[in-house]
Parts: sequence; structure tokens; C-alpha cells
Amino acid sequence: QVQLVESGGGLVQPGGSLRLSCATSGMRISIYDMAWYRQAPGKQRELVALITKRGIVTATDSVKDRFTVSRDNAKNTVYLQMNSLKPEDTAVYYCNLATPGRIPWGQGTQVTVSS
Repeated sequence: QVQLVESGGGLVQPGGSLRLSCATSGMRISIYDMAWYRQAPGKQRELVALITKRGIVTATDSVKDRFTVSRDNAKNTVYLQMNSLKPEDTAVYYCNLATPGRIPWGQGTQVTVSS
């Protein structure tokens, strides 16, 4: 009964910011490396940012200086702070384990960056 529920997406102008949340249930995220993924229209799902169970963070080069992933283990929640958003960031954003395949994907949250 593990579930992932993403929220916080929306329509934002270029240069704007959004903070995404990933609420989990049925699991203790403290023992897992967690990650954010995104899928743009016509493209494969890609890894965006990762946070290890020890709190070490990484991100893909295209967002490294703009996005920050964090976690609150007590709330079993993962966050993605997105700043200086660009139109190419438009996608559906998902969270999951850093090694996916064990937990079903949630519905994701739509992020649209457009003027």
C-alpha cells in the first residue's frame, strides 16, 4: 500500500519559482535514496535530482544551479525547490526511489513554464 503523491505544480512565468512536495505513505523514506524525475511531452522520463538517505544531493547539469532537493524524514516527504524556471523545464514531475521499479509511479504534478 505504498503510495507517492506529488503536489505543488502549476503555471509559472519564466524566471519564477515553484516548490514541489512528494508525500509518501506506507514507507519510511529515511532508509532510501529518493529522487525527482520529470517527463516532457514526447521525451523519456529523466532523473532530475537525487538525495541520498544521508542527505547528499545531486542534480542533472541542466538544473544543478536552479533546483534543490530536500527531505523531511519525520514527515516522510521529499521536496524540490525550483528557481529561475525555464520553458524547457515544462514537464510532469514525479518522485520515487532513486532506484525505481519497486514502487508504482504516482500521477505526478504538472509544471508549465510559459509567458
